Amino acid sequence: MTLSLDAQVRDPDLLQRIAEAPSFVRSTVASSCEREQQRRDRLASLPHGQRRRVLTHQLLHEKDGVQRQDLRHIHSVLAICALPYTRQPITTRTWEREQGQMKLMVQAGTLAGKNGKWEDQPLPYGSRARLMLLHTCSEALRQKSPVIEIEDSLTGFIRAMGFAATGGKNGTITSFKQQINALASCTMRIGLWDAHGSKTVTTQPFTSLEVFFSKDSNQRTLWPSTLTFSQDFYQTLTKHALPINMHAVKAFSSSPRKLDILFWLGYRLNSLERPMTISWDSLRDQFGAGYGRSDNFRRDFAQEIHQIMEVFPKLPAKVSEVGFTLAPGSSEALAIPVKSPKGRKL
Repeated sequence: MTLSLDAQVRDPDLLQRIAEAPSFVRSTVASSCEREQQRRDRLASLPHGQRRRVLTHQLLHEKDGVQRQDLRHIHSVLAICALPYTRQPITTRTWEREQGQMKLMVQAGTLAGKNGKWEDQPLPYGSRARLMLLHTCSEALRQKSPVIEIEDSLTGFIRAMGFAATGGKNGTITSFKQQINALASCTMRIGLWDAHGSKTVTTQPFTSLEVFFSKDSNQRTLWPSTLTFSQDFYQTLTKHALPINMHAVKAFSSSPRKLDILFWLGYRLNSLERPMTISWDSLRDQFGAGYGRSDNFRRDFAQEIHQIMEVFPKLPAKVSEVGFTLAPGSSEALAIPVKSPKGRKL
């Protein structure tokens, strides 16, 4: 091993590997470690988001890299119903989005606070509201119960999604719990229509939320403890749960729009029988909240699809001048294992 080669290897584990190698193969081991050091250096030089996507792609495409225990689930209806991307003023009590012949309205609600006073909750928003829907749906299925003990699983989930689990007024745990409160108090209305008529479905995913009050007098946060799904919602969840790979969710956990696109792709890929092209106008109706210019939305949506395909290169999709085209494909394109022919349960 030459001095110059030794100098290029810096990571302790690689240096130890060289030091422990027998003398007759040390030069070969050192060369291998140098290449590994260069690979790590290239990875470290990437922006955080791109580095996370590269690592996720490597993890998902290793031999036996996709395991059924890596799956989480969300209700298929929630996979196509987009919440706000950013915090709305507390005075904004409704949110509407339209997709084709379906329309979603979310109404913010209230929770009983200290002294029995009703406290207005904001509209659920951002990536953390979406992650909490994924987490609570997954926990209900895992525990085989519509009643979820939030405290038992929340911290571990926050860490699994790549966030530091921090407390305090501005901590991540507080922000996730605030989204639970917003989700538990809101009401969702879904309108469907065609040439023959229309249908409106009103639902509150959660019928009960038990909270305790923070001991810190400077915090007004209601701390959720036990959450209960409505019986109807829970029953349909057990029949219409959409599987999502948790490693993919982690790769995009800071971007609510990419999470929406990921969930939507999972839903669409699962139901397509022939290629489908969605126009830019329809895409903007669903994913373009906050955009004033269509060309800015097109640019960003195309970039987000490209980033998702960095993780899932086999996704049968493409962006064109007319919109976005998705072809039928296996769920494995999104790192979802194909169900066992024996019908093994998830």
